[in-house]
Amino acid sequence: MDILINNAGIQIEGAAHEIKIENFDKVIAVNLRGAYICAREALKHFLSRQDSGVIINISSVHELIPKPQYIGYSVSKGGMENLTRSLALEYASHNIRVNAIAPGATITPINNSWINDPKAKAEVESNIPMGRAGTSEEMAAAVAFLSSDEAAYITGQTLFIDGGLTLYPSFREPWSS
Repeated sequence: MDILINNAGIQIEGAAHEIKIENFDKVIAVNLRGAYICAREALKHFLSRQDSGVIINISSVHELIPKPQYIGYSVSKGGMENLTRSLALEYASHNIRVNAIAPGATITPINNSWINDPKAKAEVESNIPMGRAGTSEEMAAAVAFLSSDEAAYITGQTLFIDGGLTLYPSFREPWSS
C-alpha cells in the first residue's frame, strides 16, 4: 500500500438538542474515528517499510461552514481538519504526506435528498457561485493530484473543491461597508 484514501462518511439529521447520543456517536465513529484507525494502520505500514506514503482524507466544506441540524457531521468534519494537520506535522519528517479534500455540494448518493428533487437542487445550486454541484469525477481528480508526485511538497492542507461555496456567496453584492 502506498496511498490511503479515507472516504467513509455518513450524516444523521436532527436538532442538536434532540439528536440521540447514539446517532451522534455513530457519525463520529464512521467519519472521524474510522478515518483515524485507517490512518493509524497505514502509518504503521509506511513506517515499517521506511518509505514514503500518502494519506488523503475526504472531508467536507462543513469542516469550515457550520451545518445546522447535522451536528455530528459538522463536528466530525471539523475534527477531520485537525486530524489531517496533526498527522501531517507528526509524520512529515518520514516523508509521509497527509492532506484532505473538502467537497462542496456534490452529486453523490449522500445527497440524493436534493439531487433527485429539481426544486431542492435549484435551491442548493443557487448558493454556489459557479451555479452547479460538483461531480465525483472532479473530486477524484483532486485526490489523484494530491496522491501524485506533482504534490510532493504539499502536506497538512485541505483543498476545497466547492464551486466557490466557501467564498461567502452572500457577499457577491456588497451589503456592508
